[in-house]
Amino acid sequence: MCLAIPGKIMSISGDDAFSRMGKVNFGGVVKEVSLAYTPEAQVGDYVIVHVGFAISTLDEEEAHRVFEYLQQMEELQELEGGQQVSVTD
Repeated sequence: MCLAIPGKIMSISGDDAFSRMGKVNFGGVVKEVSLAYTPEAQVGDYVIVHVGFAISTLDEEEAHRVFEYLQQMEELQELEGGQQVSVTD
């Protein structure tokens, strides 16, 4: 199953809109994602990420609510190859 997962932008690199990349924290797992589809996103913002692309921004409360649902469904295990992921930043 493919899911879009919320994460917090920790840093941004690249000046061009199409090459903008961000290090995004998914509850303790940090991955690099493309920010090409979310030019408004800034460091500290939460984004929804699907297949390596941030596809929208969302507020912190909603991001934590989605993490809680995913933990209940045990879907966050895929981020670390089967290890449980915490929702803490």
